[in-house]
Amino acid sequence: METTFQAWDVSRYGGPDVLTPVLRPVPTPTATQVLIRIRASAVSRADGLMRAGQPKFARLFLGLKRPRAGLSGTCFSGDVVSVGDDVTKFRVGDAVFGEAGLKFGANASYICLDQAGSLLKKPYTVTYEEAATLFDGAMTSWHFLSRIAAVQPGEDVLILGGSGSLGTAAVQFAKALGATVTASTSARNAGLLRSLGADHVIDYKAEDPLRLGSTYDVVFDTLGISSFGAAKLRLKQDGRFICPVLGLRLLRDVIVTGLLGSKKAKFAAAGMSKPAVHREELTEVLALMAKTQFSPVMDRTYPLADLVEAHCYVETGRKRGNVVVV
Repeated sequence: METTFQAWDVSRYGGPDVLTPVLRPVPTPTATQVLIRIRASAVSRADGLMRAGQPKFARLFLGLKRPRAGLSGTCFSGDVVSVGDDVTKFRVGDAVFGEAGLKFGANASYICLDQAGSLLKKPYTVTYEEAATLFDGAMTSWHFLSRIAAVQPGEDVLILGGSGSLGTAAVQFAKALGATVTASTSARNAGLLRSLGADHVIDYKAEDPLRLGSTYDVVFDTLGISSFGAAKLRLKQDGRFICPVLGLRLLRDVIVTGLLGSKKAKFAAAGMSKPAVHREELTEVLALMAKTQFSPVMDRTYPLADLVEAHCYVETGRKRGNVVVV
């Protein structure tokens, strides 16, 4: 096995150009850790925001002046190549997928994680590329729709930003939960969203979905492009506005609507949940995949050496589904 491996350093906040390739010694797992040879890792909009240190209050967790972790990437899949003496959940040769957590480092060739962390065995029916995306778009959308909004059969759900990794997952999950789904996207992606199960598709370049007359039980803003205030008139009684992109305005709305009114703004970071919750939610996602009720939409695959190019593409805002590096 190699003694060094490729990773990507993020020593300061900024655009894709701050990413720098580095060689690191291959770590030796501690008693409860597993060493994983990474086969694929995700490149998401969330990764770009963390690389840029945005929103700025997120730097309280990421590092005030520079990224504390210093490495890029959160979600990955691969094979276990070594285990610590006390590891009982995994063995050498297991195909796995997981999340690196606040230490990051998934955009690399190897990673060490504790067996009790956000790590699951990969079903043979799921590709490494698909599995690498599940902890980002899929788990986040499932978390917000099934746990935070608690979507019920027969409800009307509007998904803003339907063609990204969260949006394409959200369309499928809302349908699996029994909702009538409306999604916004550009005209070129309308056919994709209909193929995923969307009942209605709105071209946001031609019409503002929140200015049309329809009302919804849930508005899911996957991109942080709107607000509870803008969505309030389109929410039914006891309607919920959910968004995974936390800003000060959303934080204010969550607090105020938690105290007043029947219409609510809701937020709870999927990534900050305990690993046991991650594993539970991803097990549910895998069950939906097994029933063909969900399949990750894959856009582009880049070599790991082209991580900067992958970040640049994600920042164009034109990706359809997920982007990975291998």
